[in-house]
Amino acid sequence: METNGQSRDVYALVTARIIEQLQKGTIPWRKPWAEAGPPQNLISKRLYRGINIWLLATLGYANNLFITYNQLTQIGGKVKKGEKGHMVVFWKVLNKAKEDNEESTVETKRMSVLRYYWVFNIEQCDNLESFLIESPEKFNPLLIPCEKVVDEMPNAPKIQFKEPEAYYHPGKDYVNMPKLKTFINSEAYYATLFHELVHSTGYKSRLDRKEVQSMTPFGSDIYSTEEIIAELGTCYLTSITGIAPITFENNAAYIQGWIERLQNNPSVIIYASTQAQKATDYILNVKPEESDEESSVELSEIGEK
Repeated sequence: METNGQSRDVYALVTARIIEQLQKGTIPWRKPWAEAGPPQNLISKRLYRGINIWLLATLGYANNLFITYNQLTQIGGKVKKGEKGHMVVFWKVLNKAKEDNEESTVETKRMSVLRYYWVFNIEQCDNLESFLIESPEKFNPLLIPCEKVVDEMPNAPKIQFKEPEAYYHPGKDYVNMPKLKTFINSEAYYATLFHELVHSTGYKSRLDRKEVQSMTPFGSDIYSTEEIIAELGTCYLTSITGIAPITFENNAAYIQGWIERLQNNPSVIIYASTQAQKATDYILNVKPEESDEESSVELSEIGEK
């Protein structure tokens, strides 16, 4: 626990953790799967809240169960040699005395101060076997309209489930997905899969999109544009399959973040929406002439020539 004599800046520590994760390409609040479960205390079963959720969830443990050092010693456990604790922050309310010289009175002022303490994941500890209970397996059903889109995508990339991460590998042309049962619901699973499939349309044997072929690093303008394309395409596909009301709010917030990264350049969103439409047409096996014909009908309906 931090004492009054210490001057470490909690905000700086938290910010450093955020920057560290973003530099790795990790956007934890955009992960709708939870194979490790939500971060919680092993003994009290209390779920961690606020920023602590992803401070702990991004550490990569198989189970997001944590324990304080005091709790660990009380139950006879111990920290494995070489393991270090992880920071958890909280607000502590302090009563501060304030003197009024004119009236010779003392007032008590309540103030909140940000503090932190350290916790350890169960993988970092020994002698915890009696406190570990297996969680019941979760079941998420297949959604037929979504399965139809995935199954009927022409020249589709291989979809594998080897890692608890969602990504498209442009060099080897495959999509890796966490397992369906690890997502908060089926809709989140398919929205995530659609996102990666849109990325895959940029492969050289499909639409040969420069944003995918360039293999630029995380955070660059080209990378950011590709993320907007993928998320717009996801919005189109979730709307077509009927799961948009559940997923669109997160999509919109994510898109806005990448647009801000590109300094709100209006041309980017126009370009990205065009590419997203092409990607969606490809996944749905809609031919270019079919798409053009539909556009002309829509123009005639609103009186355009």
